[in-house]
Amino acid sequence: MSDHNTHEHEQKSKDHAPHPAHEEHTVGPHDPKEINPKLASDIAYWSKELHTTGDKLHEAIRTHGTHVEKIRAALKH
Repeated sequence: MSDHNTHEHEQKSKDHAPHPAHEEHTVGPHDPKEINPKLASDIAYWSKELHTTGDKLHEAIRTHGTHVEKIRAALKH
């Protein structure tokens, strides 16, 4: 490989545009009607949305299934 190719490659890599800044945004659920207990992001989202803890949410899922409305109704009692 010649020095010309190496220099050309180095120059091209420097010409890339910088990455855009990451925007902070609220991540929604994986599925708006079902809670996936294996996804930490779903547990975090639905715990906050339903004003409960992750442990209580897991317990409700074990008892009532993963459908959001069933969980919502069960946690209101």
